Amino acid sequence: MMLEEAADRLFAAHRDAPAPWAELAKAGYDRPFAAGLELPEALTLLFSAGRHALEAPLAETILAGWLLASAGLEQPEGPLTVAPVREGDSVAAARDGVRWRLSGTASRVPFARGAAAIVVVADGALALVQPTECRITPGANLAGEPRDEVDFGGAPAAGAASTVDAAALRALGAVMRSAQIAGALQAVLEMSVRYATERAQFGRPIGRFQAVQQNLAVLAGQAAAATAAAQAAIEATARGLSSRMIAAAKIRAGEAASLGAAIAHQVHGAIGFTQEYALNRYTRRLWSWRDEFGNEAHWARALGAEVAAAGPSRLWIDITGAES
Repeated sequence: MMLEEAADRLFAAHRDAPAPWAELAKAGYDRPFAAGLELPEALTLLFSAGRHALEAPLAETILAGWLLASAGLEQPEGPLTVAPVREGDSVAAARDGVRWRLSGTASRVPFARGAAAIVVVADGALALVQPTECRITPGANLAGEPRDEVDFGGAPAAGAASTVDAAALRALGAVMRSAQIAGALQAVLEMSVRYATERAQFGRPIGRFQAVQQNLAVLAGQAAAATAAAQAAIEATARGLSSRMIAAAKIRAGEAASLGAAIAHQVHGAIGFTQEYALNRYTRRLWSWRDEFGNEAHWARALGAEVAAAGPSRLWIDITGAES
């Protein structure tokens, strides 16, 4: 809790502008594992990052740092990112003396063009490659955050054998985005309640109208549900990256992002859609993050397949958590 409160203070100072990476690094948020934090503790920083729509690849750097630590590789200075992040993309790694050579293409890689290095999960290996060694085609998500295509094309890389595969990478990315969504929804709820108490219509604040109150109550429920699901998924990472809680969290967070953003824009009316207004910075990220590292449909299929494979005798136990 103290860690998240300290992060809140720093991130709040840069709510309307990109946070200087030097300040994040000085606070040690780019290297939480070097400070002795476990993965669940480090991931709690992302609630705060989402609450302030932090314009920096902190989430990706934390994820990359954990991957490097798990493979015994040293984390370089500067912001990092990871690849591949989309199902169907794959990168191959082959030894070339003491180094590795990477081949393949990864799409929608977050912040690739500005990263100090890209941490790549390849078949049986974890590689660290410089963006300057790759061919990068710039792209962006709805929020304007860089989402680039990276063609590795034989790029040389440092690397080590690793048991982490692309599926585990996407699972951890799903936890990461779930926490960011939850944090952003908390901010959207606060903005919507404040606006409803300040905006008057027909001689009274719109927050006094029953229809608006009902919508705000639904928004509060969505924010709370997303937060609880993300917290459960973060706790589950201590037990591994194949937990059903991870799939459930991304499904629930994605649903909350859709419903929450819609309600917030209804409450704010036309002003909410202007890019100059702060709400846009959050809802565009909500719409983007819900689809990254697997959308609700992807994780629902994965969760359904796992439950079906367990057989009917496990269904009630899995739903209730009670062994007979």
